[in-house]
Amino acid sequence: MASGSFDVPRYIASLPLFEGMSADELERLAKGCRLHRYVRGESVFRVGEPCEEFHVTVTGQIKLIATSPDGQEKVIELLGPGCTFAEALMFCNLSYIVGAEALGDTLLLSIGRAVVVAEIERNPAFALRLLAYISRRLHSLVYDVQCYTLHNGLRRVVDYLLRDSGEPDILPVRGRGCSRPCAHAGKAEAIRVSLPVSKATIASRLSLTPEYFSRMLHELEDAGMICVDKRDIFIPDPQRLADYPQG
Repeated sequence: MASGSFDVPRYIASLPLFEGMSADELERLAKGCRLHRYVRGESVFRVGEPCEEFHVTVTGQIKLIATSPDGQEKVIELLGPGCTFAEALMFCNLSYIVGAEALGDTLLLSIGRAVVVAEIERNPAFALRLLAYISRRLHSLVYDVQCYTLHNGLRRVVDYLLRDSGEPDILPVRGRGCSRPCAHAGKAEAIRVSLPVSKATIASRLSLTPEYFSRMLHELEDAGMICVDKRDIFIPDPQRLADYPQG
């Protein structure tokens, strides 16, 4: 779709990758951008399709998925507003190695390879910033592999609650509609984590079954580590949760 009233230069200026770029540079990049709207379940791209651009989730949620020969789906990554993906692959002239699907109504901005390469040739500082950004993404993926191979399921759930859900809200535990009283309510400030997608999707992201993920949440709730209220999870003492025995 055409960009219409959406201010592409202003939006990309708000992204860390393009921070500090001049108005002229942003205008040049904007000329290589396209906006797309997707509905829940709609495919963004599939394995084997050519990768000629990278993408930014403006609103909504995208999941990157790998599918086994027997049709089982593994969620590789969940990408909310402001998240970018396919940057590295775009430069390799390769096809997509995973698929991408919208988890709800989603607005996606795609930035073409040609305009990015042209800007790299003009601006070495932009090239270094892009390289650093891709390196951080790689570091994050390596961390995920380490977690999945060295940590048990409970450790993965705790790490997700404390790290993977982004910047949580800090708020008092009491008066927030917990399904039951928290063991340490009123003794510390709590972190509220709002699960952005279904528990089944998060379980797949953590390489767990949905049943195991739910069982771990119940165990943590029974131990007074968390309170679960639908998709809201309250953590009365984050340090205590981090230290919870997980052997």
